[in-house]
Amino acid sequence: MKLYELAALVRSKNAGPFALTIDVMFAGRAEYVRVRDSGVLDAGGVAALYGVPVEAVRVFHYEPALAIKVSMPRTVPSGSRLDGDVYGGQFHAPLVMLDVPPLPAAS
Repeated sequence: MKLYELAALVRSKNAGPFALTIDVMFAGRAEYVRVRDSGVLDAGGVAALYGVPVEAVRVFHYEPALAIKVSMPRTVPSGSRLDGDVYGGQFHAPLVMLDVPPLPAAS
């Protein structure tokens, strides 16, 4: 399944002029656990997808809200002449098509 099929909401926004935050929220615990445990949103995968250093990517799992937050630096500052998304609202797009494997069957 694709991430967008499991998540209730995937959004991105600026976290200041030099950083982005991406929120992935789920309607149910099963979907949250599947994505969390799959590793598709780990720092290495996100870093490769966005072309930023892995050590600059922070991934937070917040189970009470069934949410995963990813924070990372922007590749260009918000509002600079090279910036294609001044508000950071479209940076989530590469994530929505990520393939999320099923969890292994319990033995």
